Amino acid sequence: MQHTMRWYGPSDPVPLSHIRQAGCSGVVTALHHVPVGEVWTIDEIEKRRNEIRNAGLDWTVIESLPVSEDIKRRTGHFRAHIENYRASLRNVAACGLKVVTYNFMPILDWMRTDLVYPMPDGSRALRFERLAFIAFDVFLLKRPGAETDYSDDEIAAARQRLDKMSPQQRDKLFHTTLQGLPGSDEHFTPEQILSALELYRDIDARTLKEHLFEFLREVVPTADDAGLRLAIHPDDPPFPLLGLPRIVSTEKDARELLDSAPSSANGLCFCTGSYGVRPDNDLAGMVKRLGDNIHFIHLRATRRDGAGNFYEADHLDGDVDMYDVVSEIVDLEGRRNESIPMRPDHGHQMLDDLEKTTYPGYSGIGRLRGLAEIRGLELGIRRNKAS
Repeated sequence: MQHTMRWYGPSDPVPLSHIRQAGCSGVVTALHHVPVGEVWTIDEIEKRRNEIRNAGLDWTVIESLPVSEDIKRRTGHFRAHIENYRASLRNVAACGLKVVTYNFMPILDWMRTDLVYPMPDGSRALRFERLAFIAFDVFLLKRPGAETDYSDDEIAAARQRLDKMSPQQRDKLFHTTLQGLPGSDEHFTPEQILSALELYRDIDARTLKEHLFEFLREVVPTADDAGLRLAIHPDDPPFPLLGLPRIVSTEKDARELLDSAPSSANGLCFCTGSYGVRPDNDLAGMVKRLGDNIHFIHLRATRRDGAGNFYEADHLDGDVDMYDVVSEIVDLEGRRNESIPMRPDHGHQMLDDLEKTTYPGYSGIGRLRGLAEIRGLELGIRRNKAS
């Protein structure tokens, strides 16, 4: 595997020099300053790539080239945004990049209820607590119709959960769930969320999935002609939230989107953390069956329970059998005769990073630990297979 880390650009508190010291050969990043829907120009792409090269690293994987809400809803300026997306694909290919990661999650591309969940060893992890989320949705955000998404028992338990919170804890939950997208210091306001949700009122899972398929049929030929590989990130978490559909959550979802626009350019970002939240996803089997279309890999492990809660576990712990997954990846790379880019995802905040302000899940030391563990596991698997 090609070992990389995500870098959020010049404002990232984790500098490129630290990423290089962690043992990475490159970074995955994006032009976060370019508004969604606008064209990534060659000048801006080259400026970012030269900055990375000057630090002794490479940049071949984009994470992410965002898909606008207009495209997801196929309203407003969606046709212009699709043309701009195609222009951006041609420009990144002209600059020598190889993989473009994106997602099709409406409005929010991730959701957690606690960004500093304390672990037994004193480190901090990201966590999703279902009752806390229901309390936010029903009683704090007060989303119209939210009560219909939950059972009476769940709503009663969420009410009790909320009643036990102090005003400070309620405020923390409220702002955590409205956290801005990774790479941004901005937070969504309740008014923005409710207004955005209203725009999706008539879009169910079937409609959103067809919009994804139409988007792919429009951009995959461009990526194919340019020699690019598209890699869609799965839903995080992989189930409906705030009344919004989630359509890239299972192996069946992945197969349907690959079949909608058959091409080697149409592929997956295989995130073991996102897919792994669902116990019905066979991760190692998915690598084996979908491997020809896996163009980018996120390795992380989550620990779930029967109540719908989960947290980010250590990379070699949790519900993801990382040995089986990495073993299948090693076999896949042998069949394809190529190395697939990978990054460790969502490391714990630990050691000196406990005193720093970093993007949630993207502190340097926790990801360094995850990368070191994965590199050691990979080396052991390769030596064992070669013996």
